[in-house]
Amino acid sequence: MKAVVVDRFGPLEQLRVAELPDPTPGPGEVVLDVHAAGVNYPDALMVQGQYQIKPPLPFTPGAEAAGIVSAVGEGVRHLKVGDHAATFTGTGAFAEKLLAPAAQVTPLPPGFSFDIAASLTLAYGTSYHALVNRAQLQAGETLLVLGAAGGVGLAAVMIGKALGARVIAAASSEEKLALTRQHGADETINYASEDLRARLKELTGGQGPNVVYDPVGGDYTEAAFRSVAWGGRYLVVGFANGEIPRLPLNLPLLKGASLVGVFWGEFARRDPRANVANLTQLARWVGDGTIRPVISERYTLEQAPEALRALLERRVTGKVTLVP
Repeated sequence: MKAVVVDRFGPLEQLRVAELPDPTPGPGEVVLDVHAAGVNYPDALMVQGQYQIKPPLPFTPGAEAAGIVSAVGEGVRHLKVGDHAATFTGTGAFAEKLLAPAAQVTPLPPGFSFDIAASLTLAYGTSYHALVNRAQLQAGETLLVLGAAGGVGLAAVMIGKALGARVIAAASSEEKLALTRQHGADETINYASEDLRARLKELTGGQGPNVVYDPVGGDYTEAAFRSVAWGGRYLVVGFANGEIPRLPLNLPLLKGASLVGVFWGEFARRDPRANVANLTQLARWVGDGTIRPVISERYTLEQAPEALRALLERRVTGKVTLVP
């Protein structure tokens, strides 16, 4: 099989596509013929050795995939050869075949898109966990989403609307903001040309947003936190800007507000049943059209460096996938 290989931690351009032996499932494992693999920001960090988890070298990156089960190990009961399925494995998805623990593989309903299934787990799972489990976002509250046109940001916009919130989307261009409006944003802020705090004050009558969803970090974090409503919840999702911000700790005190960490991968590991329930709800919403995941571009395995570079440079809207 063909697979993307990381021989050493370093620049994205050092990725290569190699011929590797086809995997064979052991007890409790399955092999998935990959039809689409989601491309995510942590994948790029992992290749460069900048993620909190460093796999043993060499390894194949790619956290999530969807495809068709081609081999089943002993003891697997809920899957059979020919089933369409999706999985989150953390690594290994940028390949023609993926070996996965059967417990982490979910059968897909008939007709469910491989592209969407390969993009649902991390981005939408993260955003659902953040807004529902961590922030406990309520209908009628105001949600501010930073980086709102990216993979997790756009997911947060859609999920926020599905939960009945008023959604304010912030992004760096009018093109990106137009995409957020197409998917439910009630108001938008171009933080490249508008003052974030002043615009938030205007849009919320001086009250501020109840929940802030921040996958970006960097310069806008403090301004957004200073704008949060009394008793607000600030979701720390990631640092796509590349800079981990520092906040004066008097701000949570003065606002009676909470800084809330969001680590979906660890949540999924510690509470798999709750994670499955979240993903089941997301699949229902996809099925009935409540949320409409956006796949903006598809890349080949050979184009993996290009896909990851686009993520790091924040040129991606919605989600992108690799198609072996």
